[in-house]
Amino acid sequence: MSENKNFLTIKENGSNELIIKKSKFIASMARTTTIEEAEDFIKTISKKYHDATHNTYAYTIGLNDDHVKASDNGEPSGTAGIPELKALQLMNLKNVTVVVTRYFGGIKLGAGGLIRAYSNSVTEAAQAIGVIKRVMQDEIIFSLPYNRFDEVDHYLKGKNIFVDKIEYGVDITIHVFLDEADVQAFIDEMIELLNGKFDYLNGEKRYNEIPILTQNYHEQ
Repeated sequence: MSENKNFLTIKENGSNELIIKKSKFIASMARTTTIEEAEDFIKTISKKYHDATHNTYAYTIGLNDDHVKASDNGEPSGTAGIPELKALQLMNLKNVTVVVTRYFGGIKLGAGGLIRAYSNSVTEAAQAIGVIKRVMQDEIIFSLPYNRFDEVDHYLKGKNIFVDKIEYGVDITIHVFLDEADVQAFIDEMIELLNGKFDYLNGEKRYNEIPILTQNYHEQ
């Protein structure tokens, strides 16, 4: 698995329901980082909907799709699990498991209809839950006098810089996170803004989660 690589995943665990020609499709999704977590989630959902006609699933683990698996769970071969996996991959989602539960409504969908139903179940569930970008960022910690806060606050908001924490003491101490490529430009701009009086510390490196508001996932 690549370390410190930015990637897309779902915002949180959740589910979404579709009715297609009287069949109920429930897509349950979870963030999973190991095969064991994925398999446990599949078992939990399958037990929850033990009376369903099918509990199909797909998962992708690892930032390079290192471990993938798909199951049709009794649906015609290739009409459920693989379309679900392809839907995850088309959205560029990583470390996600989906179980799509079907309660048969009496009307057969045909192979093409099933593929569309299972694929759409995954896509619509992910969009309903929300997609985020996990971004590896560097923390910069700096202090400034109260009379400089408004202009710095205006600058930070204008640049959409993630402010993690503000501490009010003798001075104001601000903790911000930036992509590594943006750190030097930020420092240079702060030096200019504060007339050369900019002292800072390097804090931790960590993943932060940024909401994705577009559906052009491959451009992220």
